[in-house]
Amino acid sequence: MKGDELRLSFIGMSGSGKSYWSARLARQGYRHFCCDALIAARLAPELIGPDESRVTMGEWMGFPYQPRYAECEAKYLACETAVLEEILACIEREAGGCEWDVIVDTTGSVIYTGQELLNELRRYTTVVHMATPPEVQERMLELYLANMRPVLWQGMFEKRPGETNETALARCYPRLLASRERLYGRLADVTVSYDERNREGLGVDDLLQVIVERLGRASGLFK
Repeated sequence: MKGDELRLSFIGMSGSGKSYWSARLARQGYRHFCCDALIAARLAPELIGPDESRVTMGEWMGFPYQPRYAECEAKYLACETAVLEEILACIEREAGGCEWDVIVDTTGSVIYTGQELLNELRRYTTVVHMATPPEVQERMLELYLANMRPVLWQGMFEKRPGETNETALARCYPRLLASRERLYGRLADVTVSYDERNREGLGVDDLLQVIVERLGRASGLFK
């Protein structure tokens, strides 16, 4: 918590529940900043296929072994950085005179936007890590291959001599996820485990109670 308002940022893997819980908070009156939607709006002119049809963000970015990937990755990260800067500027402008709660639904690649900006994210919001255990990470490669989502590799894809593209992806993707989990953990004020947030019957108030109590213990407010 920052001040009297509850201003949260959810971080974690794509598919970890960030958007699900952010939407539930939005229905309870939280001001909702969805980074995915804001980035997509900025990149909309780019999301056109060779036949002039619309393509998804994942199709546009493609896989890290494709020729245009590095260019698309850089454009995406530039848009993501600009979007996060705008969100934090809005929170900074209005926080002093407004009594509203905030939820920032970040992307899985927020950790690549630069340390200065991440410091600002922690300054203006409580950063909540939706942790993903290794056994769940194993299923994410299958989902990624079956339904492409925009994934920033940031140099972590490396194809060895004699490897197929698919084999290289299968080897490198778990390393990417493990690296991200470590970075999320370092950035977070609070971590909520996979089992905690997927507990049957868990409501918004229950999740908030977990976050507030864990934040209190971390700061020494609770014994």
